[in-house]
Amino acid sequence: MAEPAGADTAAQPSKAGRNLPVAIAAGVALGLLALASLVFQKWLFIPLAVIALWIGVTEISNGFAARDIKIVRWPILIAVPIIGWVAYAFGTTAYLGVFAALILVILVWRLTVGTEHYVRDATASVFVAAYLPLMLGFAVLTLATGNGAWRILTFICLTIGSDIGGYAAGVLFGKHPMAPQISPKKSWEGFAGSVVFQVILGVVLFVTLLSGEWWEGAIVGVIMTITATLGDFIESAVKRDLGIKDMGSIMPGHGGLMDRLDSLIPNAFVSWALFTVLLGS
Repeated sequence: MAEPAGADTAAQPSKAGRNLPVAIAAGVALGLLALASLVFQKWLFIPLAVIALWIGVTEISNGFAARDIKIVRWPILIAVPIIGWVAYAFGTTAYLGVFAALILVILVWRLTVGTEHYVRDATASVFVAAYLPLMLGFAVLTLATGNGAWRILTFICLTIGSDIGGYAAGVLFGKHPMAPQISPKKSWEGFAGSVVFQVILGVVLFVTLLSGEWWEGAIVGVIMTITATLGDFIESAVKRDLGIKDMGSIMPGHGGLMDRLDSLIPNAFVSWALFTVLLGS
């Protein structure tokens, strides 16, 4: 990420496009908060996730505003904690019912300010609702299982691990961009490093934390590397389309919280689906 003119050379971003000290500090801080919530009472992870998504909704709404797209923000902000609680307490059907109700509220709420740009704003608002609150629900469904705390920890590690493996391999060997029009710093060599690291990590986590089979961990590691990378690409595409560099500035020198959550968002659903199939509900 480009630094202001005159910045110290040591603070320049690496070949992989990251400010490594800031990236590590942000990842460690978020990871420790999540771990603390899971260790004391696993349900404490829900308010932590809700706060993160409130920030995320605000950041992405401000990003859309750069193109004069007005997100129906308040119904989404109000729905975030409701979705988290309903998914944890009542399960899949109730949670999806609340999400469907949110979509209807968004469509009606936008009517109150007229019909000009109605389709544009309503469509973008539904996108935000699906991008954040919908994915939160699947993370909470994972949390609600008997060994939910370990599953959430595995989900987080197998998302952050993709970043770590990709960063290391990208810095050392990165030469061939994966998608230069979307994210020019991501290389095929970095992706290969992510896959290798994730397979190892997946095997270790499945065997030690989830009492699963080693091959299950390997499969999950590969799949979650792919979806984590796609999550990065999705947010990069959104930012390029909106003409913004970062979603926010809550983490100085490294953008907004959404710039750290991009891989976690799709993996919230993917990990729930994989864990349910391989480990049961």
